[in-house]
Amino acid sequence: MMTFTRFHGVLGAALLSLLLSVPAPVSAREGVDVGKESGFTRLVPAEQIEASAQQQYLQLASQAKQQGALLPDDHPQVVRVRAIARRIIPFAYEWNPRAKQWRWQVIVLNSKELNAFCMPGGKIAFYTGILDQLKLTDDEVAMVMGHEMAHALREHAREQTGKTQATRLGAGLISSLFGLGNVGDALLNTGAQLLTLKFSRENESEADLVGMELAARSGYDPRAGISLWEKMSAANKGAPPQWMSTHPASANRIQDLQANLPKVMPLYERAAKPEQRFDGPRKSGAAYLNHEPLAYWGVGDTTR
Repeated sequence: MMTFTRFHGVLGAALLSLLLSVPAPVSAREGVDVGKESGFTRLVPAEQIEASAQQQYLQLASQAKQQGALLPDDHPQVVRVRAIARRIIPFAYEWNPRAKQWRWQVIVLNSKELNAFCMPGGKIAFYTGILDQLKLTDDEVAMVMGHEMAHALREHAREQTGKTQATRLGAGLISSLFGLGNVGDALLNTGAQLLTLKFSRENESEADLVGMELAARSGYDPRAGISLWEKMSAANKGAPPQWMSTHPASANRIQDLQANLPKVMPLYERAAKPEQRFDGPRKSGAAYLNHEPLAYWGVGDTTR
């Protein structure tokens, strides 16, 4: 008769095998290289965490509307953010095939917070604070949006939930692995944290690089990432903005972006550029690097 200790060991080996069985990248590709996805994502069904995100997103939008903080479809900032999103989304599919089925949504909230996010399933929100106070150019908006989309495409929230599950070995994890009985409870517990989830340094680095590539392929200058993070660092000298609390700064962050620019600049140079700019005269890459001063969807709508 198998003892519990032996049984637990067999299950532990099975879990380890599951985590290590993520397929390797098929071939070299042009652009950034962030490696394979975390095996921890496989511990949590994508459908469940995306459903949890959808519920929270709708609640947020509803509350904002009641408070008069949900900008209308024809607001200039809403039109602008959604136009940029439309350009980027088609390039997201390579990073996550599920993104083709996501009901992408974009809202803009009237708030002084310097914040933006993309929840699992393509649920995007920008706050007017980050757009207005930092006077973001279209290229910088694209860098923020690409970064946030990357968190969803690389399924970082699902990964973090999987890590939480993996720490609960014993009976709870056994049940979740074979019956998924406790996964729903874990998602309910994690659900309230999706809007303020803090990702690992590795997650942030991935999002920076993937976001930079998404922006470049969409025709937005990836060099804007340099000026963006300089603006965020300057804003962080006072009270840390909300976006920085969930996107911790790193001394090597700008250097990492600069080091990877040669991988994405050819993509940007070949890409079709936006026919419409919302930030006035186009800012050149040299201006970004020289630090020169910077002078339509509602909830339920999709890109399809």
